[in-house]
Amino acid sequence: MAYNTHYMTTEPTRAEIDASNELTLLEFGAPGCGFCLAIQPALESALQDVSVAHLKVEDGSGRPLGRSFGVKLWPTLVFLRDGVEVARAVRPSSAEVRSLVGQYGI
Repeated sequence: MAYNTHYMTTEPTRAEIDASNELTLLEFGAPGCGFCLAIQPALESALQDVSVAHLKVEDGSGRPLGRSFGVKLWPTLVFLRDGVEVARAVRPSSAEVRSLVGQYGI
């Protein structure tokens, strides 16, 4: 799976995320978020040649997945390996996005 352009219509449960056995990038944000829109070119570029499940999760009040990860600001990127968080970036710059993707082999 490569870069996703659209937010998921139905978010996965925390149990589904925890049971994952693949490299996963959870991107928490919202379609109208300026910070979220600003990092999209960097995300698309960084994820172009890698094998990662990129889950673009629309976050907000009452959304259980974001709350279970303690998301407070958008975008929040959570990098997971086999369902376990290995890195997190909150409102990252384009350079931080590229660095994290490269660092974790995602």
